Amino acid sequence: MLTEKSPNHNKLMYEPRSTFHNFRYVSVYSFLIFFLLAPASLSLALDWREYPAVRDFIDYMVAKHNFSADELHYIFRRAEIREKVITGMDSPREAVPWYRYRQQFVTAFGAKRGAKFWKKYARSVDSAANQYGVAPEIIVAIIGVESQYGHNVGYFRVIDSLSSLAFDYPRRSAVFKKELEEFLLLARELGVSPLSVKGSYAGAMGYPQFLPSSYRDYAVDFDKDGHVDLLSSAEDAIGSVGNYFRVHGWKKDEPVVDLVSTSGPIEPWLLQLDIKPRLTIANLAYYNIKPMKYDAPHRKAAIIKLKGKEGELLRLGFNNFYVITRYNKSVNYAMAVFELSQLIKNKYQRINKIK
Repeated sequence: MLTEKSPNHNKLMYEPRSTFHNFRYVSVYSFLIFFLLAPASLSLALDWREYPAVRDFIDYMVAKHNFSADELHYIFRRAEIREKVITGMDSPREAVPWYRYRQQFVTAFGAKRGAKFWKKYARSVDSAANQYGVAPEIIVAIIGVESQYGHNVGYFRVIDSLSSLAFDYPRRSAVFKKELEEFLLLARELGVSPLSVKGSYAGAMGYPQFLPSSYRDYAVDFDKDGHVDLLSSAEDAIGSVGNYFRVHGWKKDEPVVDLVSTSGPIEPWLLQLDIKPRLTIANLAYYNIKPMKYDAPHRKAAIIKLKGKEGELLRLGFNNFYVITRYNKSVNYAMAVFELSQLIKNKYQRINKIK
């Protein structure tokens, strides 16, 4: 899916992916100007003698994507290996028990903020819901959980986060080298300095906290201004979240999760299944597991386990719950998005007197 560039090294015009066809292209000269204007780090922590893979990566980017070696040398001499990035990856907030995780996101304040965001961008939210078939409250809740509606998009420089994970995190270095590659391509397409963009410890950016690969694959110009901008356009973020969910299999008007009714102990092997729905409601009923509300016999579901304050909680997660986990693999995350979405929906309906 990556496109190749012209061999003209004096004035390169870059061809981005189709979702970025309206971006202004930039030359090597203008790209260097961005670098020179970007603030340099106080310490040059990415020592190439310690991380020889940086030079190999630069050679790769020059050979495959026609970057200037001088540009990349400039960038990586100012990139830093950040210990907090590694710590964040090894201790993700999703790892805490559900009852503690829930307290961070499923709140009256979050619902009020979400309802206000929805009201402010009602036209875009409703348009995205109609175009992509995704529940509007889910789109709003995703942006709330990810960035508090743009109020907290992260304070790490993305170049530092991705460099740390690509060159100093062996367990997932291959994944993040790919994200680093995507980020440099994205920065070139956007015409911004890679040294200026901030995001999460994992390198996610903007209102919806898309990783660079997701930004390039799924972001859309939803406000029709000619630019795909997840860093400052709430409208583009709204449309992009809707597009992401559509591509990953969201089913319009289908349920997300349900309470569980059981009679007797549950077979241990059922609790060991993963979160992708594989058994139908009829299959589960055979094992005395029934949904409280959504009982279509041929609908597939997965048993979701959550750590409550008083013990384990069980839910049934349907296809749309699984789709939320494609955004973030954590069951805690998906459940928080769903529960917050319901609070937001109720608050929004009260504000707007919708029955």
